[in-house]
Amino acid sequence: MNHTETLAKILLGPLLLMQGIYTRKVTPRLPEAEGERQGKAGSGEHLRLLIVGDSAAAGVGASTQDEALSGQLVSQLAHDYRVSWTLWARSGLDSQALLALLDDNASQPFDVALVSIGVNDVTSTLVADEWVARQHRLIGVLREKFAVKQIVLSPLPPMHLFPALPQPLRWYLGLRASAFNTRLAELAERIDHCTLLTTRLAPVNGSMARDGFHPGPAIYSQWADDVAAVIGQRFRKNTPLDIEQPTIKIQE
Repeated sequence: MNHTETLAKILLGPLLLMQGIYTRKVTPRLPEAEGERQGKAGSGEHLRLLIVGDSAAAGVGASTQDEALSGQLVSQLAHDYRVSWTLWARSGLDSQALLALLDDNASQPFDVALVSIGVNDVTSTLVADEWVARQHRLIGVLREKFAVKQIVLSPLPPMHLFPALPQPLRWYLGLRASAFNTRLAELAERIDHCTLLTTRLAPVNGSMARDGFHPGPAIYSQWADDVAAVIGQRFRKNTPLDIEQPTIKIQE
């Protein structure tokens, strides 16, 4: 925990706690996007895609999976690949719960895994050291149990810009999200075939869900574009997927 965060907890602790309770009470609870969570699309070289994570991965803020991250990403990839895709995601998951979800699913191989996790870790009392240790374990499970060749990590969103959060809670959670992202970038840099997106997903007018907390279809579209670009760099068109290619690192 950095000095600023420690001082903030000492000086603002009771206020932050009260604001957190109030925000949970008044923020609308939006459903996960409706639609299929696995399927096939496109033609060309076969690409096995796994998407895992929390409410954003599950498409909260979009009406259907077609408008959410999974649908928009599959639609992009289907131009170049024969995509077999699977979505394992649930609202409320933190990184420890995601590890448990992966443990519950049978081993099967994937070429690419896209991970969206961390907001529920940021809003908890989890410290950065334990956060990065869980991400390391998560990457290990994806590579060892599911034979993933390329892991694409999504950064924590800019929570200091979330309209649903009052100040100073918004500032404090933004501070934690930024610190977690710094540690995540350091971890991704050390691991082969692991890429941290530069996607900032900054909210602009009309781009977020009506709860002021989750992405809307416009943000999911930008997110999908960035993931598709990273996958395209790793698995170039007409390149056999079983041939190892150099990992292209993207730094924040």
